[in-house]
Amino acid sequence: MQTRQRWKTQAGIFLAVAFVAAGVLGAAQPATGIPTVVVQLTQFGPASAVAVAALLWPSRTRDLLAGSTGGAATPGLPLLATAPLIILLSAGSYALLTGTAQAGDPRALHHSFLLIVLAQLVGACGEEIGWRCFLQPLLRSRFGPFTASAAVGVAWGLWHVQAMAAGPAYAAGFLLATTSMSVVLGLALDAARGVERLLLAGGFHALINLGMLLFMDEETGRAVPMVLFGLACAVTAVPWVWRVRRTAGVTIMETAGGARRGA
Repeated sequence: MQTRQRWKTQAGIFLAVAFVAAGVLGAAQPATGIPTVVVQLTQFGPASAVAVAALLWPSRTRDLLAGSTGGAATPGLPLLATAPLIILLSAGSYALLTGTAQAGDPRALHHSFLLIVLAQLVGACGEEIGWRCFLQPLLRSRFGPFTASAAVGVAWGLWHVQAMAAGPAYAAGFLLATTSMSVVLGLALDAARGVERLLLAGGFHALINLGMLLFMDEETGRAVPMVLFGLACAVTAVPWVWRVRRTAGVTIMETAGGARRGA
């Protein structure tokens, strides 16, 4: 019983530290002088939680971060291509709805776009080492890929406290987006190794953030662009779910992962 419950303790402590660390880092950001458009320090909350987990359970954390020990090849290029497709669908539908296209000029930003790209990738990896490299394989050891991915997506969405406080429609669109993107990432990276998993997840995340920076105006707090973004994420998740259901010999909802991996 103790072994079976250990994953709950590990997940609970990870989430608690990720939330608290993000709040502390966000509060400290103004004092650092680092512009949020370059990188948000809250993104390193999940990485801080992984560091705590490594102190508490070094062997288990090392195994989780190492990733899969086998399986099919990781569809890296299709995964990365899904990110601009999401931006195209959401920004395109928003332009059709409003009659105005949102397109920012990278040269008009107050900071070097190359610096922003690199910082966004680092920040995205700061999140993804927690969500996709620690929590995803931890839940995957107990649940099937779809269930584990969706659960991580819900936690990922709720972790963005400011988005959850922006109104019910905005929060619903954001939660749909994080859950759908988490399903895409979870299914695509189920057989990925540690560094590969981190770089692909971080690359996907950074492309989404950069696309929203240049082509969306959801930062105004308006619900419509966020709802359209969530719907675009859900639409692009469908082919990934269909692909796994078609190629797998069992349904993606099953809990076979717990039989394959230790608790």
